[in-house]
Amino acid sequence: MTHPELRPRPPSPLVEAADERFAAHGVRLLLKRDDLVHPELPGNKWRKLAPNLRAAVEGGFPALLTFGGAYSNHLRATAAAGRLLGLPTVGVVRGDELAGRPLNESLARCVADGMRLHFVSRSEYRRKAEPEALAHLLAAAGGKGAYVVPEGGSNALALRGCLELGRELRGMADVVAVACGTGGTLAGLAAGLAPEQRAVGVPVLAGGFLAAEIRSLQQAAFGGPAGAWTLAEGFHHGGYARVPAPLESFAADFEARHGLPIERIYVAKLLWALTALTESGAFPPGSTLAAVITGRP
Repeated sequence: MTHPELRPRPPSPLVEAADERFAAHGVRLLLKRDDLVHPELPGNKWRKLAPNLRAAVEGGFPALLTFGGAYSNHLRATAAAGRLLGLPTVGVVRGDELAGRPLNESLARCVADGMRLHFVSRSEYRRKAEPEALAHLLAAAGGKGAYVVPEGGSNALALRGCLELGRELRGMADVVAVACGTGGTLAGLAAGLAPEQRAVGVPVLAGGFLAAEIRSLQQAAFGGPAGAWTLAEGFHHGGYARVPAPLESFAADFEARHGLPIERIYVAKLLWALTALTESGAFPPGSTLAAVITGRP
């Protein structure tokens, strides 16, 4: 991407987090501060969006259209990228019951960055990948002719951007862990790691559907499986955007311990999972873990 305001600052820093909860089990914790890779498109949002933005600009598309829920960091990042590029953006938002209501902070930020929001029913949203349904959405949302970025930004181009994240972490840790929404970051990250390393994904949504999606994404991007990866299920804390009191307390404590602002929907769940897994003996003594900090509050 040649636009000066969209240039990233890789590689992002890798810093040690001295924490007795890990040290007590002989495990070393590193934080991959990908939240610092770009001031407005932090972490995996930059990694996944940059190749798609390049394709949209080079292809001469008049606008960007993408999808997300009411608290979608991806929608926020796409809106910010559109503002920086001077490219109109349209966000298709899951949940037509939200139309006409006061916007939450996340959607209000999208609008402030120039994104036009189009609310659809949850049933219509689930069909967004079907060609006929997508064509109808594009027309109804005023996005005809727009460059379509999938939900979460996860497609073959995005995986190639996330592959670079894995390459930056080669030889730096035994296990590299990342929170997962659509699975694109994990799919690309795993492909970029060295053969002796493995990636662990922590899904933040309930449902157990990610493994098949990750395999499908790797097939599209790399022609087949790439890298060693597993999913650590059961740490979604009730589902996407759910932040119950114990998780909030954990995140606040981690912030106090390490002086790091913790994004609640993804990063807090990742760090909670790694703490719980370490305390359960999931990682052998002498292991080094790297947690990818994909976003900020």
